[in-house]
Amino acid sequence: MATTFKNFLSNDLANTRTLLHEAIPITGSIISGTYGGTTVAIGSETNIKTYGHGMFESVFDYPYLSSSANQIFDITVGYAATSDISASSVTQNSKKINIYNQMAQYLVGYDITGSIKRFKMPTNNVEMKECYFVPFSRLLTKDEIKKGSFTLDLAISASEGTVGLFWQGPNPPHHHERLTITDNSGSNGYYVDSPAGEYGVLFATASSSKTGLDSQSGAIALMIGSGSAAGSNLQPCGLLYYQAGVAVITGSVFSRESNGGLLGDQAFWTVNEPTVTPQDAGSGCTGFNKAITGSTIQQMSDGLRNRIYNISYNNTTELNSTIYFCRVGHGDFNYSSNPTYLSGSKLRVKTRAADTPVTYFTTVGLYSADNELLAVAKLSEPLRKDPTNEITLRVRLDY
Repeated sequence: MATTFKNFLSNDLANTRTLLHEAIPITGSIISGTYGGTTVAIGSETNIKTYGHGMFESVFDYPYLSSSANQIFDITVGYAATSDISASSVTQNSKKINIYNQMAQYLVGYDITGSIKRFKMPTNNVEMKECYFVPFSRLLTKDEIKKGSFTLDLAISASEGTVGLFWQGPNPPHHHERLTITDNSGSNGYYVDSPAGEYGVLFATASSSKTGLDSQSGAIALMIGSGSAAGSNLQPCGLLYYQAGVAVITGSVFSRESNGGLLGDQAFWTVNEPTVTPQDAGSGCTGFNKAITGSTIQQMSDGLRNRIYNISYNNTTELNSTIYFCRVGHGDFNYSSNPTYLSGSKLRVKTRAADTPVTYFTTVGLYSADNELLAVAKLSEPLRKDPTNEITLRVRLDY
């Protein structure tokens, strides 16, 4: 224990903040394919955990009963009580409303009257009353999702032939025609009026490659309206909450353009409705609204999961540091209080009285104002100290 202390001055301290990033790629084959296939029904994959309450499902990177499995994200869907599709006859109506309200409480907050705010697109002030919610695991997002790094590729053309509106197994044909959703303006155009932290707008754009698709695929036309990003073909379609790690995707992504959606003559189907074939998608069906009113939350989650081609983003770990400059003057710490420094009341390092005292530094201790040891820093090798030299030791404390 030290018996001699030296106080830090204001210029002996410096604070730094470092952001560390990791690339997180999540392939669609893990989400729906690797543990599925033609013999496993959608929603029964071993890496998909469903719950008795039926309000969301969880996606794991391995079968969830495995000790090495890690949760990747959850999927759920909901709508506001003021939505046009809100009715007592809708499947799981109260649960879908409760899901929307819960996420809105957490991510949007309350207005001055104490009412829950609804999700609203800040670029055009349009309310998002029907939404998918994708909360990502804290294990992956760490402190936050890096702004401007998020990409979500969704299949948008219907399945072909007799396969139906779901395709089981990796690399389904409809994945050749995709909608790409990004937060491309997040790095410099994010918003800060959420109780959950900063958030950015998600934009959608078509990314089409019709290799292997037949005539049923239809053309992909992205609606470009007054709400699109200036000078680009990007259409706002959701919000990404960076610190919370939650993506909110509006239901209009999954409907035809003529019904206020982003797609052209080919609707984005999410559940298998036997009475509706891919050819019927251009004849008045609303796609998402028709699906959400007659399907359970689990069915809707399975539908979105089966359409995900790829998700990628960079996470962020915020590393805060305090740097202590321990300045040792030429007259400081030239003697040691260690009992082994003496032998017969004489300094071991001196053979003559005129010799210069010598010490060796091996450890730096940081003490509180009342001299309680708080942290210890070890040197890689002993440093020689005598009255002819001065030393500055740089100690970095991360937290």
